[in-house]
Amino acid sequence: MKNLQEATERICELKGSMIALDALVTALIKALPASARTGLTESFEAYAEAARTVLLHADISDVVLVTFERDAARHRAVLRGCAAPAAVPTTAGGSP
Repeated sequence: MKNLQEATERICELKGSMIALDALVTALIKALPASARTGLTESFEAYAEAARTVLLHADISDVVLVTFERDAARHRAVLRGCAAPAAVPTTAGGSP
């Protein structure tokens, strides 16, 4: 049982870290001038496509793919200066 508790705590730590990183990235994007956002958008799209290719050929959960696509869409919206798109539903049961 201890290992399950430790794994759950670690997952929660990772979630907290990702939320903090997401807030930082969003703030950095919003602080950039529009001209810099254009270049960042192009670079982001190229890196996101490379990441997508890797993810599609990796032995990972569908939850990872759905989360990647949801967050990539949100970052695209932030780069365009728009509100974030509607949340993409996750699989039943969710995760810790």
